[in-house]
Amino acid sequence: MASKTLPTGYSGTQIFLHWAIAALVIFQLVFGEDIVEAYRAFRRGTQPTDEAVFDANIHVYLGIAVFVLAVWRIALRLKNGAPPAPAGESAIQKLISKLAHLVLYLAIFLMPISGGIAWFAGVGAAGEVHEIGKPVLIIFVTLHALGALYQHFVARSDVLVRMLKPVRRSV
Repeated sequence: MASKTLPTGYSGTQIFLHWAIAALVIFQLVFGEDIVEAYRAFRRGTQPTDEAVFDANIHVYLGIAVFVLAVWRIALRLKNGAPPAPAGESAIQKLISKLAHLVLYLAIFLMPISGGIAWFAGVGAAGEVHEIGKPVLIIFVTLHALGALYQHFVARSDVLVRMLKPVRRSV
């Protein structure tokens, strides 16, 4: 059985999904608190304001979008693979990169799932998980961005460029 060749970069769809998820996650982190008023009102059995319901709906729909796009992204990653770490990267750098990506992927899935369970099923513990996930996501999104900038400007690798410029796949 022939081994699968690792790709040298990402497809246009993979790049689009990366940046679409990034934009949605950042939007959710910045404006995500807008759901709190409606969530608390519903939990108390009172009627939230129309504005609070509107804000909550935006948050919920964008959370669902993040989840759907993340599933699509994982499916493409499983199908296409991912480029190898830059040549000359140390074992510790590879480990940090893998762990950071693992935490990001977990957060990108757990945040919409926990938020959905809290919102649609009214499970308070899921809401707590969702709240705990926010600072974790902020930390790892920041580390991910700093790592990409380090790779580009200090290590002079193609890690950032390959998430900006798609490669054509041979059929």
